[in-house]
Amino acid sequence: MKVAIIDDERDMRLSISQWLSLSGYEPESFASAEDALTSINYHYPGLVVTDIKMPGMDGMQLLKKLMGQDSGLPVILITGHGDVPMAVEAMRLGAFNFLEKPFEPEDLTQLVKLAAQKRRSILESRELRQELSDSSKIIKKLAGSSKVLLKLKEDILDFSQSDAFVLIEGETGSGKTLAAHALHAVSKKTAKALITVHCSAYDAPALSRRLFGPVEETDNFLPAFEEAKGGTLILEDIERLPMDLQGKLLDKLVVLENSSEIRLIAISNHSSPTFVKNIVRDDLYFRLSSLKISVPSLRKRGNDIIDLFYQYASSFAEEYGCLAPVLTSEQSSQLMQAPWPGNVRQLINIAEQIIIQSRRGELNLSSLLIISEENIDNTITSDGKPLKLYVEAFEKSLIESSIRKHKGSINKVMEELLIPRRTLNEKMAKYSLNRSTFLE
Repeated sequence: MKVAIIDDERDMRLSISQWLSLSGYEPESFASAEDALTSINYHYPGLVVTDIKMPGMDGMQLLKKLMGQDSGLPVILITGHGDVPMAVEAMRLGAFNFLEKPFEPEDLTQLVKLAAQKRRSILESRELRQELSDSSKIIKKLAGSSKVLLKLKEDILDFSQSDAFVLIEGETGSGKTLAAHALHAVSKKTAKALITVHCSAYDAPALSRRLFGPVEETDNFLPAFEEAKGGTLILEDIERLPMDLQGKLLDKLVVLENSSEIRLIAISNHSSPTFVKNIVRDDLYFRLSSLKISVPSLRKRGNDIIDLFYQYASSFAEEYGCLAPVLTSEQSSQLMQAPWPGNVRQLINIAEQIIIQSRRGELNLSSLLIISEENIDNTITSDGKPLKLYVEAFEKSLIESSIRKHKGSINKVMEELLIPRRTLNEKMAKYSLNRSTFLE
């Protein structure tokens, strides 16, 4: 993140720049406030560190200018000894914080870190709000014409008319967050705040403060329920909410239930309702699932798989400056039969890797579809079966097809699937595949 450093003293600019550069920031130095204003605008991807006493426009005047064009820009003021009353006034005008000379470099780094977190959050929120301003665009991102996808779109449009709590379930990478954003975008709260909290990103005490408050001095956020007033609050990974906080959340929802103050959307990374109910207390689960959306796994979306592949491949081809390859019927069949444990996210990654391969004059889809067992979790699918069963069935089919195509040549199978001999031998033994069966 950029840091604009404004000071009329060259040595001060240089020392701050060097320190922040070592801390991983991108410093930009300006000898005057007037110079800085030519580079800092509403979209500036960073924050400001400025001295107060400077010839011409001083730091206080600069602060007023900056707050006038972007009140969300963090400004850290450096004051001389005895300037504390002025710094306090600056805080009242919107400054992020101040440092009194002389100061320790570590103190500046800590303030810059907190200011950078705030700026990053503000910029991401603006980007999301811009995206959500046209609800038709985000609905179009839910690309596909399969029955399950059309039902998802219908559910989103229907549920958007209500302020009832919503539970969104689905496998990892299937598009649950996109569905939540779409639900907000087409609702009457679309112009209001959209706040997302990842329950797995905090320890229990920090998560309690993030959701309900009170916040500590070192916390660079407001309580989520306060921040989301009038808008939508998304709770990702709801199953990771500690049991004591589930009780606090339930109490909060009881208060909110008969009001339209906040629309709560809970997201679960599990597609099995039984699994979710076993780790979320019943009274909370039934309140959260007043309305429920199930985002379909990619393997259930039929021809959407091929359409999505070409959509993402064309996008990556344009980015890499090459043509998107045309899949053979065998490759299309492989995509359709793949278990897709990573769902749409996995498909996007494979589409990009295919483009990179094709630029090098090669295209080996089979090797990209082999999934390492370490990357398969214990996910239970919506039909109650372990995801691992789908992955293993597909892997067996892929290896068997390759051995048959190469008439038992293990070297050619290894070359096609890009797996070492020992791994291939282990998998053949696991699936009871005997090379001699395929020899001619």
